[in-house]
Amino acid sequence: MSDKAKATIESGNAILGIEFGSTRIKAVLIDENNNPIAQGSHQWENQLVDGLWTYSLEAVWAGVQDCYRDLRENVLSLYGVEIERLAAIGISAMMHGYMPFDKEGNLLVPFRTWRNTNTGKAAAALSELFVYNIPLRWSISHLYQAVLDHEPHVKDVDFLTTLAGYIHWRLTGEKVLGIGDASGMLPVDPATKNFSSDMVEKFDNLVKPEGFSWTLSEILPKVLTAGTRAGVLTPVGATLLDTSGHLQAGVPLCPPEGDAGTGMVATNAVEQRTGNVSAGTSSFSMIVIEKELSRPYEEIDMVTTPDGSLVAMVHCNNCTSDLNAWVNLFREYNELLGLPVDMNEIYSKLYNCALGGDSDCGGLVSYNFFSGEPVVGFAEGSPLLVRSVADRFNLANIMRAHLHASVAVLKIGNDILFDKEDVKVDRITGHGGLFKTPVVGQRILAAALNSPISVMETAGEGGAWGMALLGAFMARGGMASLPEWLNDVVFRGNDGTEIAPTPEDVAGFNAYIKNYLRRLPVERAAVETN
Repeated sequence: MSDKAKATIESGNAILGIEFGSTRIKAVLIDENNNPIAQGSHQWENQLVDGLWTYSLEAVWAGVQDCYRDLRENVLSLYGVEIERLAAIGISAMMHGYMPFDKEGNLLVPFRTWRNTNTGKAAAALSELFVYNIPLRWSISHLYQAVLDHEPHVKDVDFLTTLAGYIHWRLTGEKVLGIGDASGMLPVDPATKNFSSDMVEKFDNLVKPEGFSWTLSEILPKVLTAGTRAGVLTPVGATLLDTSGHLQAGVPLCPPEGDAGTGMVATNAVEQRTGNVSAGTSSFSMIVIEKELSRPYEEIDMVTTPDGSLVAMVHCNNCTSDLNAWVNLFREYNELLGLPVDMNEIYSKLYNCALGGDSDCGGLVSYNFFSGEPVVGFAEGSPLLVRSVADRFNLANIMRAHLHASVAVLKIGNDILFDKEDVKVDRITGHGGLFKTPVVGQRILAAALNSPISVMETAGEGGAWGMALLGAFMARGGMASLPEWLNDVVFRGNDGTEIAPTPEDVAGFNAYIKNYLRRLPVERAAVETN
């Protein structure tokens, strides 16, 4: 394996995928068989500046350069060679948000991430105008909110893109975006594989009285589907990525994509009637549907796969952050007693302890809202554990309540799809930190969605691997469709490990959700008194 991987790197046949997650930038290098052969990473955190969540451009470039340096060192330590040439590169990042640039390429305001919920007026107005659910975090909501707030920079906008689109632009000079990421800026038309011309026209008419010199179609990136060549790495781009100077320019890049799209690819969930759930700092489910929903729902976002199929997305701002905070209490307790601390062991024991709790968590309810949660109508959050004296208060039920909370809002959104829209799904695959401890996260999610949940070993490679696969599909996919290529080449014979829900777990989760919805006013009071 080592000699073969070394030869792949030396011959320039390796493919690189880089993904900018909310807390980590990760790079994965894959071989001709799409197996990871090296990786690098960089930890980073968003900043709250003037009331808005952001990452500075300095942090973006320092982060990706450190991530690539870590990858390069990993390759040197494993194989003793430098990365000089690559067969393809793919860039992925958190979707949505707001990155407006002027004619000189200057960022007009600090990058506003998906986490911001200041766009309520704009999202509501656009949802009504388009007769389509427009979430708070979408780029068009941010743009129109800036218009409503009379921000002076809006008149100078020359290009509007996402984080992945920005990085790709700087590396290649191309103002393009993969269709999956584009569908989180503004709705796309599945028939044309482009931004909805009807909605573009409606928006232009809406802001016409402002007298801007631009139209929406002029400032948006060009939309591309998976498999399309999306430019090449320029000499400047090569230097931006690899400060050591070893990486050569001329590498083809595939369309930049959002983290939702790379998650679908990494879990082989781009075919209709398949789906995946990503559960980490935030969570989202992606169900690839066969037809449009009967009507818009505030709880459900309509996006697309990287090849343009319609996807019903339920996005939750919060997932494991509060759960992790509680687990850290037990780390502190171990340290207080002078006991060895092994976080993997702590997680494993606490997660498995939860399975011994009552299926309804003994009446305990946890709200994991570190930030707002639009699906249930919260612009802000306040983590909260709610119990009454009659509830069964013990460690197993506390941990189970936190695990249920991590996917509770996800369940609320998906119940609409399955119960009201009769959406059919043949396979749902889970990936992300919630599933790192075997069985537990799968069993909890299976109960929440009342559906079998599969987890693949490869899903642990995450979105960076999914992005590398999209690079490989562009370079090696030939005439196959993306679902065909994934099924026949990448995942052939690998369906993962499946866990089906038990009637007791499903009934318990339904009882938990009933308590969860009933006690939401307590969470609202906590937010209002913060």
